[in-house]
Amino acid sequence: MHLDPSEQSGAALFRRNIKGPFLMLNLLRFRETADYSAFPELAPLGPISGSAAYDLYVRHTAPFLAASGGSVELFGTGGPYFVGPAEERWDAVMLIRQASVSDFFAFATNEGYLAGAGHRTAALEDSRLLPILERSLP
Repeated sequence: MHLDPSEQSGAALFRRNIKGPFLMLNLLRFRETADYSAFPELAPLGPISGSAAYDLYVRHTAPFLAASGGSVELFGTGGPYFVGPAEERWDAVMLIRQASVSDFFAFATNEGYLAGAGHRTAALEDSRLLPILERSLP
């Protein structure tokens, strides 16, 4: 299960010395039922799906992302791989454009954003975040 970056992965992102905009690929696997045990103050009145909890996270996060210069480039439904492990699935895929690594870290550490980030933790069974630099075709 991978939900949060490690110190090593944060340091590795800085070492890449990315200048300017980059993309962040998000692969998301939702819990059947959201788990708000670590964030009872955010919990809805009754049980909701992981997908519904992630929708709450996205609605909370959108203004903070926009204020940091970021944008959602793609939000789509996933499923089983066409090429890849048959037993592995990703329920949703997001592609986020960030203005810079420093803007991304300012967004990710913003107190207002963090106040609702528990919806993400409650929603997800597993995730992957892959920073991507665009390049031209050869």
